[in-house]
Amino acid sequence: MNTVVNWHKSVALTGTVVKFLSVAMLVPLVTAIVYGEDVGVFGISIIVTVGLGFGLEQLDGDEDLQSREALLFVALAWFVVAVVAAVPYVLAGYGTESTLADPVNALFESMSGISTTGATVMGSISTDSHSHALMLWRQLTQWLGGMGIIVLMVAILPELSVNGAQLVSEEAPGPTLEKLTPRIAETARILWQAYFAFTVLLAVLLYGLHVLGYAPEMDLYTSIAHAFSTLPTGGFSTRADSIAAFSVAVQWLVIPFMVVAGTNFALFWHLFDGDLGRPLRDREFRAYAGAIAVLTAVLTGLLFFGAAPTVSPGGTTQGTFWNALRQAAFQVGSLMNSTGYATSNFAEWNTHGQLVLLFTMFIGGSAGSTGGGIKVIRWLIVLKSLRRELFQATHPEAVRPIRLGSHVIDEKAIRGVVGFTILYFLLFGLGALFIALDAARVGIELTALEAVGASLAAIGNIGPAFGRLGPFGSYLMLPDTTKFVMILLMWAGRLEIITVLAVFTPTFWRR
Repeated sequence: MNTVVNWHKSVALTGTVVKFLSVAMLVPLVTAIVYGEDVGVFGISIIVTVGLGFGLEQLDGDEDLQSREALLFVALAWFVVAVVAAVPYVLAGYGTESTLADPVNALFESMSGISTTGATVMGSISTDSHSHALMLWRQLTQWLGGMGIIVLMVAILPELSVNGAQLVSEEAPGPTLEKLTPRIAETARILWQAYFAFTVLLAVLLYGLHVLGYAPEMDLYTSIAHAFSTLPTGGFSTRADSIAAFSVAVQWLVIPFMVVAGTNFALFWHLFDGDLGRPLRDREFRAYAGAIAVLTAVLTGLLFFGAAPTVSPGGTTQGTFWNALRQAAFQVGSLMNSTGYATSNFAEWNTHGQLVLLFTMFIGGSAGSTGGGIKVIRWLIVLKSLRRELFQATHPEAVRPIRLGSHVIDEKAIRGVVGFTILYFLLFGLGALFIALDAARVGIELTALEAVGASLAAIGNIGPAFGRLGPFGSYLMLPDTTKFVMILLMWAGRLEIITVLAVFTPTFWRR
């Protein structure tokens, strides 16, 4: 067997990414200094990260990054970054009773953050149990993973701009990436600038509510922390009760930003460029907005007529139309684009309400957004493909291309979408089966909805599932083998499955 993949180059570039991760660690280090907590944890983490990054870079050669090396680099970089990002958790938990002292738990929390999943194995979620610095690092990992670590590297490293288009396409959510400018590095910078701007805007507005007296708990630290996890559709919170712990004003404010996060960020560039009608002409955006509206209306009706308990964990009375609308809009906006926030413990809702949410979780956000899941554009292509098959069953001689708006979709792209969707459901089904059987092996009886929800929450980068694994629950009770499988599902789901699975095929490594 002749190895043709230049793995040295991929590993060396992974080292470069790891080295730059140490820059991000300066944020929690400064926070640690301000609060006088875990300064050593992040000081040591930065030293370890820089040392590992420089060490891996020494494997570099003169070879160029080819297509397979690019694919290996993206898959490897994301996994190694998750491993390195787990170091602060292990160090902070060392010698304590913290659940994150266990390396498997630490890697689970880290991969959940980097992949913007939002699933947790923390036994206690608060700044009383963990330092402000560690909790902010937890939020920051989601923000780094939201728009994409490789997209950021392409934006700032000239050596990656040559293969930037492929690198970004392997990492970017969705089957398409609109090239906004002639140079992919400039496109990457535009996307990150828009992402950064929305993050700052949300942080300012959240803190503004606090200053005005509408959000007593939303101080500056908490505002920044939640801006870090809203725009990447991550869902981590500094409170055990998620957004239910905050005022109604905060909940209403977060809803439109979750919708924005699940929208193709290229549309905002067109808006800022003066093309105000572009979103209305975009077929995917119309379908995305329409799905949110319809599902919100259905769920509002169910909640209004008693699908949920009378009082939510945040103490808000259910049963009125506006409360039902807020809960419905929030949960649909959160789960459709894989944010994973919650304002109500939907694990206690009746079957009809939970089934609506389960259906919502399968849809996903838009291509080019930070949302997870299958993505709206893929569903459009799949449904149009099925309609064409039905049409050609009675008109076999007809030639009927598939269009999205005025664009004809290439047949190769259609096959790719169908292949991805099949793989997605296959991995989801196998994951659910493994989770159920592995839990039973150690005496944990999961319901079918819990096992299905856990698998979907991992591969769709959604976070919360149902039952004991719901929005105010934890995955801590699951065995380490299940956690590791979920780590792999989160990794594969964030990189759109193909990027990860291809590396494990024998043909990838030989002629």
